[in-house]
Amino acid sequence: MKIKTKLNIGIGLLFLMILMLAFSSTWYVSALKKDGENILAANYLSVEYARNMLEAADQWAAGDSQALKTLQINLSRQQKNVTEITEREITDRLTKKLNLLQEEPNNYPVAAALRKELVNLMNVNMAAIVQKNDHVRLLAKEAFLLISILGALSFLIAFVLWMNLPSNIADPIKKLTLSIREIANQNYAQRLYFKGDSEFVDLASSFNSMAERLQEYANSKLDTILQEKKRVEALVNSIHDPVIGLNDKQEILFINDEALLLTGLSRNDIESKGLKELATGNELVQKIIEIPDKESVNSEVESLDQTISIYTEDKESFFEKQVYPIAIVPTGEQTLQHVGEVIILKNVTSFKELDVAKTNFIATVSHELKTPIASIQMGLELMNHPKTGALTENQKKLMEGIRDDSERLLRITSELLNMSQLETGNIKLFAQWCNPMPVITYALQATHLQAEQKQIELITQLNEDLPEVFIDEEKTAWVLTNFITNAIRYSPERSQIIVSLIKKDSKLIFSVQDHGKGIDSSYKDRIFDRYFQIPGSMRSGTGLGLSIAKDFIENQGGSIAVDSSLGVGSTFSFSIPTSKSAIYSKS
Repeated sequence: MKIKTKLNIGIGLLFLMILMLAFSSTWYVSALKKDGENILAANYLSVEYARNMLEAADQWAAGDSQALKTLQINLSRQQKNVTEITEREITDRLTKKLNLLQEEPNNYPVAAALRKELVNLMNVNMAAIVQKNDHVRLLAKEAFLLISILGALSFLIAFVLWMNLPSNIADPIKKLTLSIREIANQNYAQRLYFKGDSEFVDLASSFNSMAERLQEYANSKLDTILQEKKRVEALVNSIHDPVIGLNDKQEILFINDEALLLTGLSRNDIESKGLKELATGNELVQKIIEIPDKESVNSEVESLDQTISIYTEDKESFFEKQVYPIAIVPTGEQTLQHVGEVIILKNVTSFKELDVAKTNFIATVSHELKTPIASIQMGLELMNHPKTGALTENQKKLMEGIRDDSERLLRITSELLNMSQLETGNIKLFAQWCNPMPVITYALQATHLQAEQKQIELITQLNEDLPEVFIDEEKTAWVLTNFITNAIRYSPERSQIIVSLIKKDSKLIFSVQDHGKGIDSSYKDRIFDRYFQIPGSMRSGTGLGLSIAKDFIENQGGSIAVDSSLGVGSTFSFSIPTSKSAIYSKS
């Protein structure tokens, strides 16, 4: 029998039984609800009216004049709620007795007859309630029996489907999946057989034909594949940099002689031991094969660079580890699949040594230049002192030029010294919990005169009730001052600069917005690089200010950003976390 036919029969029967179960349940529940409402409306209310009239009759006999009104009201309600056969006669007699009792209040036989009729009214309705209750019980028993039968049949059909249908579908699919996996592992001798006349029989026949053709194709191309494999191995061994190839299971596919020499392994070790065993006994191998996490793989994935230090020949050498994830589109597929990585180690020891020498040279020169620059500034101060003597206008202009140049030299040497200290790790951040307002105040005071010279208005936009943050107040104020100074430098005269401090989520965001010419989008990603200056801009510094600012903020657990458009202006900002869990760990 075809699988589609089995599904139609089984699911159709189950659907029919569920439909019958739902219909019968709905009908019986509706009937029970209707009978219950009839008992409440027809008989229970009559009993309630009779009880109220008995209580009112006793109160009237005790001399309560208001009881007569209660008797009349409940009798009127009872006249509208007559449902049983003898209930109408009893209600009429009650009406007559009440009229007589109104004419002769002290007629005790009539009062006794009235009480007797009320008791009869209660008995009639109670008997009706018992009779209807028995009917409801019988109806509920019938409903329970029918629903139980239908439920049992539904359960039986569902159980049969559950026991047989999944295995009839899943077992052939499982066999097909295992066979396809064997074919993927190049076991082309795999064949598939099914009995019966289901759709899987045709599928198995097509699969077997495919496997036979693949086997013929593999046998015809085996020599060529072996030759190409040897050629690739020779090519990898000719590379002077250590190269290691891994598959998606982190197993070594190939390794060249340079990598063997560096790790101290032999090809026998590679063939006889697994990668985990090699990494356990060799810390260097563990460091080399440590692959950074990568969430996705695409066709244009970039190499993942990482510099590692390795002690070889009694000295420390530095290698730049480049990991190239390899992804392919398998035959017949449409999406990329990750199949492994290629690790290449480039010896960058000479570049590292040059970088250290450069940093030390810059630090030394910057430190040595500070003393003569300070002497020049002190000499300028002495020359400007009244006791030295009056200066001519030309001398004053010359002195102002010397002062500007010395301040520029001092700023450049300070930035170079900060950069070298950051690179060597000698600079320290003295962070503590503090109010962020002094940072704003210091930056505004430091740049006030520069803004006045260009008639630029500094506008502040500050949130109220700002929380304390864990920062180095001096370094943070330096960053904000650098932002405002740059904004003043590149803003036109008589413009405005907006300095804002707002709280957003769990961060404080400092920002400086100007209305200058803006930054081209092609330079945004490089604006925080060292020594970078936008082409065509006024070159008044080293191009290190924003780079140093980025290091200061990121070492405090924050982030720095720029938003700019040509002709509109720029907004430089940095954010500092306010929560203790986000406090930076670097010093």
